[in-house]
Amino acid sequence: MRKKYNTLQLSIGLIYLIFGALKFFPNLSPAEDIAKETIFQLTFGLIPLQVGFILLAIWETALGIMLLFNIYRGLAIRIALLHMILTFTPFFLFPEKIFGEGLYTFSLLGQYIVKNIIIISALVSLTPQPIYRWQLNLLGGRRLLKKAYSLFF
Repeated sequence: MRKKYNTLQLSIGLIYLIFGALKFFPNLSPAEDIAKETIFQLTFGLIPLQVGFILLAIWETALGIMLLFNIYRGLAIRIALLHMILTFTPFFLFPEKIFGEGLYTFSLLGQYIVKNIIIISALVSLTPQPIYRWQLNLLGGRRLLKKAYSLFF
């Protein structure tokens, strides 16, 4: 079971690292235009387009490194989940760019965003479950907690 989690975490980390690194180079990221426009709208224009895009590149690259090298894993997963949720904001801000001609069709950009549901599902499966003190007593104490902890970290 541990290999499945490691493979999932590593693959998501690699995706973040690659797509984050692409954002450091002008016109290489396929989502550059929509990302800049979305950041500009979400920050009410307080952050200039290029600055917001570089901050996004740093955010994604840092997440990739954190997931690849298992640094603050729980925090990285939660930040990645926040990022994935924010990737859906163009549905509300720019529906004309997301939806195609028909009622239930997506443009290529819309499909690019919708596929993030898979990454969200994977991140949710990687999220560490909290264990409370009363649960420790029921489950057999610290020995079991150490064993469970060693499965994920």
